[in-house]
Amino acid sequence: MSGGEVAGILVAVFWAILVSFLAVALARLAQTLRATTKLVADVTDQAVPLLSDASSAVRSAQTQIDRVDAIASDVQEVTSNASALSTTVASTFGGPLVKVAAFGYGVRRALGGRKEGEPAGPAKQPRRTVIVGRTIPAARRTKRKKD
Repeated sequence: MSGGEVAGILVAVFWAILVSFLAVALARLAQTLRATTKLVADVTDQAVPLLSDASSAVRSAQTQIDRVDAIASDVQEVTSNASALSTTVASTFGGPLVKVAAFGYGVRRALGGRKEGEPAGPAKQPRRTVIVGRTIPAARRTKRKKD
């Protein structure tokens, strides 16, 4: 055997090994592509019903939102009616009730200040005024006003 024949045999062996590795790689790639195709088909089969369920859920939510919107507008109308009613009641009964309460307070004050044997009028204790957290008798207050 000559050197050229040995080199040809070596090249042929390396070429056979390279082709074998490429065949194994292509076989694995074909297997991966088949698995990927099956996975995509399964996802598609499961995604279509999920999308239809999601679509029906969105429609149902929209229906509920429409109902809540109608209820909110009704509540707003009731609130405005209640506000108008309370304003009417306050203006109708508020003035006379304040007058009756003031009259009752005046009568209670007039009768409460009077004890047996005491004339009606101001109490014996001088009035006190609160100024910056201190109490000053009324007599001292009048002296300050005169100065």
